[in-house]
Amino acid sequence: MNTRQQQLEAFNRLLDIMDDLREKCPWDKKQTLESLRHLTIEETYELGDAILDNDLQEIKKELGDLLLHIVFYAKIGSETNDFDIADVANSISDKLIDRHPHIYGDVVVENEEQVKQNWEKLKLKEGKKSVLEGVPKSLPALVKASRIQDKVKGVGFDWEEPHQVWDKVQEELNELQEEVKANNQDKIESEFGDVLFSMINYARFLNVNPEDALERTNKKFIKRFMYLESKAGELGKPLADMTLGEMDVFWEEAKKL
Repeated sequence: MNTRQQQLEAFNRLLDIMDDLREKCPWDKKQTLESLRHLTIEETYELGDAILDNDLQEIKKELGDLLLHIVFYAKIGSETNDFDIADVANSISDKLIDRHPHIYGDVVVENEEQVKQNWEKLKLKEGKKSVLEGVPKSLPALVKASRIQDKVKGVGFDWEEPHQVWDKVQEELNELQEEVKANNQDKIESEFGDVLFSMINYARFLNVNPEDALERTNKKFIKRFMYLESKAGELGKPLADMTLGEMDVFWEEAKKL
């Protein structure tokens, strides 16, 4: 692995390249904080895909793309004298020191859970009116539900045992079925949301990341369906002309791959 000096030199090289691009490249010169935003989100999802695929070389590449964006934002901030990359690094360093009094202070913790609880208490002392203020409004709903539940757990608002959460899932499912039978579309949507929220909560008690679990299922389905399409192609028969029974034969084959 590289030495700390080599790491610093590599980072300095990136800063120099960013300076050059911002000065000389027509595309880079035009970019703003707003124009980069959607690209940063896209790069973050690409990193997430690489992590799920456990593709370490791709993870390295995507981390580089994200690092470029961080440097780019800092460069733009420096041009208006609002902040630069040193301010960014010092800001997160100061926060990490403040949020880890069990490392940089005299607070004693026994486990990870106490660390998370202290973290949320410290945020409130910093002036936040709610522990939920730190949940980004633009997060996808599934991820947002996970973060909400994790945040309130940090201040003790949580179930005590997994079976209590499972009972809640069953309760929400029953309420959903009642509204389905009544054909009340507005309440069906509401109850369906409650079922999803309770399932995400249950996933937390099972130590399962619901976003990762669903994405792995998406990938699995795509792989199996593409196998089905390829087999139908070998037969020269469009999927639309196949019976469900015929398709199921290939689907079962795909499950064994």
